[in-house]
Amino acid sequence: MTIRHLKIFIAVAETGSMSKAAQKLYLSQPTVSQAIRELEENYEIRLFDRLSKRLYITPAGQELLGYAYQAVGQFDQLESRMQKNRRRETLRIGGTITVGACLLSNIMSDFKKSLPDAQTFAYVGNTHTIEEKLLRSELDIAIVEGDIRNPDLISLPCIRDYLVLGCSWEHPFARKNVLHIGELNHQSFVMREKGSGTRALFDRFIERHHLDIHTAWEATCPETFRSAILDNGCLAVISVRLLERDIRDGHIRIYNVDTDEFERSFSLVRHKDKVPTISMETIRDIVNRYQQPDWLAKIPVGTLVK
Repeated sequence: MTIRHLKIFIAVAETGSMSKAAQKLYLSQPTVSQAIRELEENYEIRLFDRLSKRLYITPAGQELLGYAYQAVGQFDQLESRMQKNRRRETLRIGGTITVGACLLSNIMSDFKKSLPDAQTFAYVGNTHTIEEKLLRSELDIAIVEGDIRNPDLISLPCIRDYLVLGCSWEHPFARKNVLHIGELNHQSFVMREKGSGTRALFDRFIERHHLDIHTAWEATCPETFRSAILDNGCLAVISVRLLERDIRDGHIRIYNVDTDEFERSFSLVRHKDKVPTISMETIRDIVNRYQQPDWLAKIPVGTLVK
């Protein structure tokens, strides 16, 4: 028994005629007769009495009619709802902490302009958490700052970024135009949490240069980094994008390392089996517009050398 059987049954009950039901449903009369016969055989009951070439619904048929109206009505609601959902684009996007703090809001604003009727959900977490959510299909796509190693995920570099060493202009380092990497030994730092792409990149730098630093703070919130730098005299190695406001306002002094060790790219990541949607392709086109900040050319930047 199928919804099609019930729809044919309702049409016969409402018209009182196999031929009229066939006309109403654009079916042949034998098709309608067969559907009613199959229903009667399935439930082992008679649904209509056939008297003088007319059909009269039986008490059992009347009972089935009530259930048929409910079942067909719920099915039609389901179909209507799913058709609306199919026409409405939905995007579940993830962003790592740095991306969430400095880029994701603008990206989503541009996305809404491109697809105003699309439904969106944005999640911000560290690289490890985002990776897990992509693998569990809790997100469609993500923009991450760290390395993606799982072979089930496709990662495409999309936005150039780099880390800088930042300190308050009140810090003793701020008077120097050139810092030697060895001077970072025994300094107090505010650090990102483990699982962060920024932390992983800086940890590799520490190991490569055999540094012995003091982790005074460990945080995920950019405002905590700002407070630790400005109010507690900490150093930080962090994305230059996160420090833009205070750098431009003259509150934080930054240093570029004279190698490519702090250079990286934010990457657009999705599951390899995820079929790209219009929403996902729109995000890809949008993020390609976000490249290196142009305001840095006007900022005095120190150099960190070996």
